[in-house]
Amino acid sequence: MEFNDRHHPSANLIGERVRWVREKLQLTQDQLAGRLAKYGVQLDYVKIGQVEKGKRRVIDKELVAFAKALGVSVTWLLSGDESHL
Repeated sequence: MEFNDRHHPSANLIGERVRWVREKLQLTQDQLAGRLAKYGVQLDYVKIGQVEKGKRRVIDKELVAFAKALGVSVTWLLSGDESHL
């Protein structure tokens, strides 16, 4: 998956990859919210949708929680580099 900031202005770098992995894992946004809560991050399905659409910024604590909840690396979420998946 390639992310091109020039064509898709976004508030974050991870949204498209979060959605891709979530769908690959067959998780709903509510289910992902439950997983995030286990890591101390309280985001509901609306906020997760905003992240996925690039309409919401993500703070560092949320980034780490997304990576853990989805079973991927922070580096992969940020870069899409498959060697870090």
